[in-house]
Amino acid sequence: MKKDKIIIVTGGAGFIGSGIVWALNKGEKEGLSPTKNILIVDSIHNETNKWKNLVKLQYLDYIDKDDFLQNILNGKYDKFEIDTIFHLGACTSTIYPDARYYIKNNYEYSKHLLHYAIKRNIRFIYASSAATYGDGTEGFSDDESKLELLKPLNMYGYSKHMFDLYVKHNGWLNKVVGLKYFNVFGPNEYHKGEMRSFVIKGYEQINSTGKVRLFKSYRPEYKDGEQVRDFIYIKDAVSMTLHFYKNRGLYGIYNIGSGVPHSWNELVTVLFNCLNKPVNIEYIEMPENIKRQYQYYTKAKMEKLFSTGYKKTITEFKIAIEEYVKKYLIPNKYLADYDE
Repeated sequence: MKKDKIIIVTGGAGFIGSGIVWALNKGEKEGLSPTKNILIVDSIHNETNKWKNLVKLQYLDYIDKDDFLQNILNGKYDKFEIDTIFHLGACTSTIYPDARYYIKNNYEYSKHLLHYAIKRNIRFIYASSAATYGDGTEGFSDDESKLELLKPLNMYGYSKHMFDLYVKHNGWLNKVVGLKYFNVFGPNEYHKGEMRSFVIKGYEQINSTGKVRLFKSYRPEYKDGEQVRDFIYIKDAVSMTLHFYKNRGLYGIYNIGSGVPHSWNELVTVLFNCLNKPVNIEYIEMPENIKRQYQYYTKAKMEKLFSTGYKKTITEFKIAIEEYVKKYLIPNKYLADYDE
């Protein structure tokens, strides 16, 4: 990247977005030159502490997402040299009641940025989601030829799936990068409310009550708490994302996960051990509105990513949780609070 070129990060005050800015600021750990030539795009509301993710980051400017889109449509940024757009901003709630908002915010907004990037030959790396895989009946392969077979279980997943299909059907899979993030957890997710990982929610439950509440299983092949997810630590998700920033010849859709699923029981057992407390789990009924869209099993197929030359060791599940708890949650720290 030329020194005077700008990197745009939508969702740059959010969880993964602020992690990307943090890594770009540091540079060396990812084999990059440190940079602060970053425009952060986001929507910060009074009711969240999302702004705290930005406090120790370095960037050129911040702009609200709606103003940014108007600037794109009005050609205001045409005079700037833009190196890459990391499009990570989206409504990530799986239970938001207004489907129109998902369409406008996750689908139509993404299309505008995509067209702009294609027209100006700007590297475009966008966030898709493992929610596009639905109940996993069709597997968890990032083979683009299987996209049409997927059936997401909620509107969030479907809005991401719609955009994946839009990219494919317009013949742009060889021009952009889409990343299907699995269950990412780690520092800087504090503002996400109910959409935070169960690592932090379980940690809070143990601290306040001495126990953890998990949903019962309603499928006989899974015992209570033995439903599994592919969990990926934020630092690994960021490193995988920047792999596509560094390797400009890579295009297409890729999974961002660990490839190793773990159960809720495993997760909370690590949490209890981190806090030196006895394991105490209460299994509770699952709300009806969640039952219809609940994933019992996710496991990212990672061969495609590894085939591109990604060689970094993925942080082991237990070690990642222990670091998150002891280095960030207990002292109430953010990613940028440490010189990694």
